[in-house]
Amino acid sequence: MKKNVFLLLLLIFIRFVSSAQPTPEIIATDSGDIKIYPILHAAMAISYQDQMIYIDPYGGQTAFENIDSATLILITDIHGDHLNTETLNGISAQNTPIIAPEAVITKLGSAFQNLQPLSNGQKTTVAAIEIEAIPMYNLPEDSTSRHPKGRGNGYVLNIAGKRIYISGDTEDIVEMRALKNIDVAFICMNLPYTMTIESAADAALAFKPKVVYPYHYRGKGGLSDVEGFKRLISVSSDQIEVRLVNWYPNK
Repeated sequence: MKKNVFLLLLLIFIRFVSSAQPTPEIIATDSGDIKIYPILHAAMAISYQDQMIYIDPYGGQTAFENIDSATLILITDIHGDHLNTETLNGISAQNTPIIAPEAVITKLGSAFQNLQPLSNGQKTTVAAIEIEAIPMYNLPEDSTSRHPKGRGNGYVLNIAGKRIYISGDTEDIVEMRALKNIDVAFICMNLPYTMTIESAADAALAFKPKVVYPYHYRGKGGLSDVEGFKRLISVSSDQIEVRLVNWYPNK
């Protein structure tokens, strides 16, 4: 009898834990908290007031089942870890507004009804949230580039006066170094697709975000040394806070 009660309580606990909303990162503003939910790899969700923005939804429907439905989706590039139609279909995004570069819009096609192309350097505003498309690309710029300039977007979101930079798949490019007044930055670092931790740290030290999160750090050789990235920042600057969160919960 005691064993059966224990098993029942264990099942209830497991169900509660699996259905609980993940703990968000909090960015405080004068008009309420911005909540950032790391999901998987480059995927995240950003909540503010009645808006829920999904960035590069990836990982299937289950990755988002404990998060409120998206009111807006941003996609950075055409690769499957950013443009993932299985996940988009799983979260029923056919009528959700999607902002993306033209190459992504073309691939999405007619199955998705609410598409807005945004090119590097362009801005738009959705529900008082300003969205600016920032270049993201590999160096050197040649025919071997996995991410040619102009195809994909990084983004700067201005939410309640906080400027949030999402790098997308990029290297240490001049456009990133030229960013100003960034409150929160998400910087990729995975080889051979984007940056080393050294390049990512050097870029962050150049544009000086107040808070930086390593993300998108799984490459061919496994996970990048984000603790090493944090050390590189800390020995050079006490003005940049590095926050480490787990983007790969099943690892």
